[in-house]
Amino acid sequence: MINFTIDKQLTLSDFQEIVLEEKPLSISSAILNNVAKNHDFLKGFASNKIIYGINTGFGPMAQYRISEQNLNALQYNLIRSHSTGSGQPIAPVLVRGLLLARLNNFLQGYSGIHPELVELLVELLNKKVYPVIYEHGGVGASGDLVQLAHLALTLIGEGDVWYEGVIRPTEEVFAQLSIKPLTIHVREGLALINGTSAMTGIALVNLLQARKLLEWSVFLSAMTNEVVEAYDDHFSHELNHVKHHPGQQAIAKMMRNLLGDSHMIRSRKKHLYEGDKMDQDVFEDKVQEYYSLRCITQVLGPILDTIEQAEKVIVAEFNSVNDNPIIDHENANIFHGGNFHGDYVSLEMDKLKIAITKLSMLSERQLNYLLNARLNEKFPPFLNLGTLGLNFGIQGMQFTATSTVAENQTFSNPMYIHSIPNNNDNQDIVSMGSNAALLTRRVINNSFEVLVIQMITLLHAVDYLKCQDRMASATLGLYKEIHAIFPSFVEDAPRYKMIAAVRAYFEQAEPVVSRAIRQQQ
Repeated sequence: MINFTIDKQLTLSDFQEIVLEEKPLSISSAILNNVAKNHDFLKGFASNKIIYGINTGFGPMAQYRISEQNLNALQYNLIRSHSTGSGQPIAPVLVRGLLLARLNNFLQGYSGIHPELVELLVELLNKKVYPVIYEHGGVGASGDLVQLAHLALTLIGEGDVWYEGVIRPTEEVFAQLSIKPLTIHVREGLALINGTSAMTGIALVNLLQARKLLEWSVFLSAMTNEVVEAYDDHFSHELNHVKHHPGQQAIAKMMRNLLGDSHMIRSRKKHLYEGDKMDQDVFEDKVQEYYSLRCITQVLGPILDTIEQAEKVIVAEFNSVNDNPIIDHENANIFHGGNFHGDYVSLEMDKLKIAITKLSMLSERQLNYLLNARLNEKFPPFLNLGTLGLNFGIQGMQFTATSTVAENQTFSNPMYIHSIPNNNDNQDIVSMGSNAALLTRRVINNSFEVLVIQMITLLHAVDYLKCQDRMASATLGLYKEIHAIFPSFVEDAPRYKMIAAVRAYFEQAEPVVSRAIRQQQ
């Protein structure tokens, strides 16, 4: 059970435990009391004042006063009118992240909502009931209006929900589980839909998967260097510590830890510096490897630094208040502004998307090197373990990897600069944050596909070389695990289901470098 207390800032690890590991949660009485005080202040303060979204219309219609008898209807109308999402439903795991992000916003005690709303969100998370929310709709400026309207629609007992992997009417599932729909008190409608919680929840899941992808990329890059018997100096401490970037130095250290006991990685000193080599006009030993092998720390280092920066920004957003207006009962005032604007999230997701696309490009280049016999001068074409000409080896899989990387490159055009004014030009500059987060999700998913094909190719490389007794303990351990899922093959046959099985392993397994290093300690 994860207990929320009033002084706790949630971390990415907390998010993982609640969203991915589905740990139940509870809210301390101190937090609920603070939320109640904030709500009571709003009710009293707004009784004889013009307060946006309480007794006025919304956006460009804010100049219209709403009569006392229509105040609740105003909130319900807002929710129902903005439930206009289209496209594919957002995956339930992302919706769970969205729910937690909106809940955490409310727990800060600046939203003016009744504690009943907090308790209902906790109940949905603990009972694993997730609103059906659609990909298309929000422009990420007055918050994720459309996506969060579908959340609000579920909370008032309407729309549809995911329950036990099936989409069903909310009313039906609420009745089955004895869940009481939300009653609008003052501003619950506006509080629910004004905010960055959709883009933030998706972004946090993206960060967790991006970290996992990076570790797979480090591992597969190390293993690729190993099977081609590359030199050790390009990931040495001495080379990398003179480049003052923490990401590069961290990647180099990971590679050293993974390959420390390998008998395949070569020492430049032993192979090129010792003995009489100068009497040769053509060196048998390659003096330097291709960049996709030699520049791994310089390519993956910036990606690690980008993930670190994105985590800092997105976790800050996760723990922030992103309503409008802000209800401040401590200072007895209400402040209007634009905390619902999603630029922080949008920009970081674009940067992360570009970084992960580069990661997939590195994998594709390493894959191409392994499959092109003229480049590697070590393996048969397409690492074909059968009869050349009759059998095809990895040839078909390479097409999939190449086309998927090309899609990533197209998706990596930034959303952050695609601001289109709308809402009668009230929203004249917007973030497109949800679009940015969802496209980043697509790039991450694509990249898992590419790295899986590289992994399968490495299995074939090891089997061709019969080098298991010379491999590092870490790479040999992974070889055995993946080989049990996808044995190398000689005869051609459809392999798409086995590819999917390896992908499922990649996505669900503990981060591979962290695990390998821990096992060595």
